Amino acid sequence: MRIMTSRFAAIALALGALVTSAQAQQSFRVISPIFGQLVTFSMPSNFTAAFENTKGGHYIREAVLKGESAQAWTQMITVTGEKGVSGNPGLTPEKFAGNFAGGFKAACPDSFGAKGLGATKFGSFDAFIAVIGCGSVDSGPAKHSETALLVTMKGTADYYTIQWAERGAASDKPKVDDEKWTARLRELRPIDLCPIVPGEKAPYPSCVNKS
Repeated sequence: MRIMTSRFAAIALALGALVTSAQAQQSFRVISPIFGQLVTFSMPSNFTAAFENTKGGHYIREAVLKGESAQAWTQMITVTGEKGVSGNPGLTPEKFAGNFAGGFKAACPDSFGAKGLGATKFGSFDAFIAVIGCGSVDSGPAKHSETALLVTMKGTADYYTIQWAERGAASDKPKVDDEKWTARLRELRPIDLCPIVPGEKAPYPSCVNKS
């Protein structure tokens, strides 16, 4: 998603492990080492790698629907990592999500919308889930809406996000109440963070077996 102020982007799945789901092969398991931990979730099989980049303590990777690109897309799944920020006093997954929401609101102050779905845990790690969006933004070739399911996770040392964004026709407000966002959260599960085992290589069996 690129309307964030830090210009998130991403995904070269070759950097992670791809494990086919046993559930009708509608998704595959992604396990990727990002800074201090392995980040794992389920990726729908109609998504493909688009972009990946690490710059200093910032990591991003993106996947888009097959046939689309990181520049022209209707849906995008983004994973980000922020190195070493888990120790910041007072920073919670909810506040971290608020930072992302602020990036959206700055891009569309008149059509911004958000809905918190609440705090949760993935494994033993604190997390927060929200839906945020813009009813109308001017980025890209034409004015459009952009709404995203946002999952923020506090890791052992780092913070991580998983975002599933969708673009559509411009509107007065984004459709943050749509039930499809909870359905998409189910599609991304299981979501978890695993320790990096020295010397272990893809497909990271210690993480596969954990989840």
